[in-house]
Amino acid sequence: MKSGRSLKGLLLGAALLLTSTAFAANKTSLKLNHPVVVGATTLPAGDYAVTWDGNGPNVEVKVLKGRDVVATVPAEVKETPRTTALDQVVTRTNADGSSTLTDILMRGKKYSLAIGEGGAETASTSSK
Repeated sequence: MKSGRSLKGLLLGAALLLTSTAFAANKTSLKLNHPVVVGATTLPAGDYAVTWDGNGPNVEVKVLKGRDVVATVPAEVKETPRTTALDQVVTRTNADGSSTLTDILMRGKKYSLAIGEGGAETASTSSK
């Protein structure tokens, strides 16, 4: 009887560990050096957290400042041919001179988050 409880406890612990590991993989940070449009929101320069929900390729990205969600946008998880040494944001310069976020590349990952239409023009490196 005790071995049955121990096995159940071990399986429950393993399931919780796998769940927390999977959740941790869907989080990164974002440093903006200038104001950037994300969805319908213009974010000022600063440090943000990024999380996404979904198993891909289509996911929902949330940008957080502290504990507050400041932008939510759809995105596509895309495979990249190689990893990057630093976190990077890719923006497109609009006709009015503003910048729109198009991609988030994460240090050491072989995938990126393509925000909106893509069509990136400028890559900015965000060092951590």
